[in-house]
Amino acid sequence: MACQQSRYRSFSSASTGQFSMGGHLSPWPTYTSGQTILQNRKPCSDDYRKRVGSCQQHPFRTAKPRYLEELENYLRKELLLLDLGTDSTQELRLQPYREIFEFFIEDFKTYKPLLSSIKNAYEGMLAHQREKIRALEPLKAKLVTVNEDCNERILAMRAEEKHEISLLKKEKMNLLKLIDKKNEEKISLQSEVAKLRKNLAEEYLHYLSERDARKILIADLNELRYQREDMSLAQSPGIWGEDPVKLTLALKMTRQDLTRTQMELNTMKANFGDVVPRRDFEMQEKTNKDLQEQLDTLRASYEEVHKEHEILMQLHISTLKERDQFFSELQEIQRTSTPRPDWTKCKDVVAGGPERWQMLAEGKNSDQLVDVLLEEIGSGLLREKEFFPGLGYGEAIPAFLRFDGLVENKKPSKKDVVDLLKDAWKERLAEEQKETFPDFFFNFLERRFGPSDAMAWAYTIFENIKIFHSNELMSQFYAVLMGKRSENVYVTQKETVAQLLKEMTNADSQNEGLLTMEQFNTVLKSTFPLKTEEQIQELMEAGGWHPSSSNADLLNYRSLFMEDEEGQSEPFVQKLWEQYMDEKDEYLLQLKQELGIELHEEVTLPKLRGALMTIDPSLDKQTVNTYMSQAFQLPESELPEDSDEKEEGVVEILQTALERLQVIDIRRAGPREPEPAN
Repeated sequence: MACQQSRYRSFSSASTGQFSMGGHLSPWPTYTSGQTILQNRKPCSDDYRKRVGSCQQHPFRTAKPRYLEELENYLRKELLLLDLGTDSTQELRLQPYREIFEFFIEDFKTYKPLLSSIKNAYEGMLAHQREKIRALEPLKAKLVTVNEDCNERILAMRAEEKHEISLLKKEKMNLLKLIDKKNEEKISLQSEVAKLRKNLAEEYLHYLSERDARKILIADLNELRYQREDMSLAQSPGIWGEDPVKLTLALKMTRQDLTRTQMELNTMKANFGDVVPRRDFEMQEKTNKDLQEQLDTLRASYEEVHKEHEILMQLHISTLKERDQFFSELQEIQRTSTPRPDWTKCKDVVAGGPERWQMLAEGKNSDQLVDVLLEEIGSGLLREKEFFPGLGYGEAIPAFLRFDGLVENKKPSKKDVVDLLKDAWKERLAEEQKETFPDFFFNFLERRFGPSDAMAWAYTIFENIKIFHSNELMSQFYAVLMGKRSENVYVTQKETVAQLLKEMTNADSQNEGLLTMEQFNTVLKSTFPLKTEEQIQELMEAGGWHPSSSNADLLNYRSLFMEDEEGQSEPFVQKLWEQYMDEKDEYLLQLKQELGIELHEEVTLPKLRGALMTIDPSLDKQTVNTYMSQAFQLPESELPEDSDEKEEGVVEILQTALERLQVIDIRRAGPREPEPAN
């Protein structure tokens, strides 16, 4: 900037006296037609050389004022330098024009107010546009997050849809195979029935021919018998000695008997000629019955398979419609959504360069990276702020923030804030907790910085811990300060970590700070008897154990409990905290399921007490009373007794009661009794 000012002074001094005679501005180029004040071309271009040559060839044309030529040369030179640079921005390209305009303002004193107001108006508009762009940056980050969530949901839906479609295709193929098999069986049975009918017709024809042959045979036998009788009468001499009248009468009676017998025989043949033997009939009847039963069974199976096939076809059609709908939604989302962000672009923007960004982004997903980026942006905005506006004296404002007017921003470093919070916790744990945590926090600041600066430090600390969600110490302090979490949660967690460290130290007989993986596993199981094998495995992996490790490998257990200068714990302690929060959520979910009511319904004190004792029979009376006092916002001394009828009158919305229990340190006291087998 100093260089530009010096150039401006030399340029301005050299340009004095570039006015026309009489103190008026030169009227050029009003009388010079076809000339341009400034050509936006590089001096080294061919077009520029042609124009210079043409100017030299026509020396009698009206020359430009020297001041204008110097301005054009200066502007052309600056633009050329910017074009040679690789990282010049649009705003940087405005700088030469801004300087030329300032030259005009400084040299033309008469028009300086008007030109200055024009320049200020444009500068104000540019500043306004920059502020608007800066305000839209968080919205852009939010859009990126929403796009990422939508992409994940679409991928999950697509994977689920592919899985369901593959299952339906497999089931369809199996059903088609079953239908083909049943059709083959049906065709086989139909061919067998046709064969049996053919055999039955052949048997029927055979019996008809047998009947006709039997009739012919009987007629032949009768004829032979008559002939033999006639022959025997002719050969027997004693017969002729009998009475012819008697013989004639006997012959007549015999022929009558023969005629009657023949008629009876013909009647029986006529009546029973088509009758088959009972044994064959029963056999054929049994076969026919079996075939009919098989046919009925196959028909029922076919109807069932047909219905299932129709149902599957309807499911297939609905699945295709859902697939088309999801595909349309996917195309719409892909059309309207923004692309996945390239987080590597942040390394050149975040303070500290690529090394610090790599350290911040290591092991984090996109949602966590957005939090990190927001923290970086928020910390930058905090450093730029000189004052905070007071929030007033409303009832919703925390006591330590009630102030009207501007409050100074003390601008401490992140490490200073962490050290101050650690000192506050030490002092809080050392004294008797007679006052609320917000009151203690403000009194602590008054003792540390004096009454005059206490409010400024309260606003400064509050704004810092509100921004840094990823910092474990700051986020927990903020939750306790705003009443979203009881301070007993923090105290109990610290005591748990200290007890675990003590158990590991006791197991270290050599006092070398080393434990074997087997000892590490034993200490975890003895300290946390209610944790599952999977949770113990997670803690061991967070401590540095790998499946390929052996039980004899040594572990530096003291390094698991160290903190960095910003109060961040090691992954092992962070995993302990995550498991504690998961166990609390699961405990409250079991409580809700045991109650068996919706969140918006009311729950009575005895019902909530009974549900707690059911899911956690090891709870003592004092702990249950503490939970009841928190859930129903009653002092423990005013809680009704178990047998008191007033218990039924103490009710609360279930969601409100669960949210209140979420604030305090609620955890399982013992294992849940298994349900009796039926």
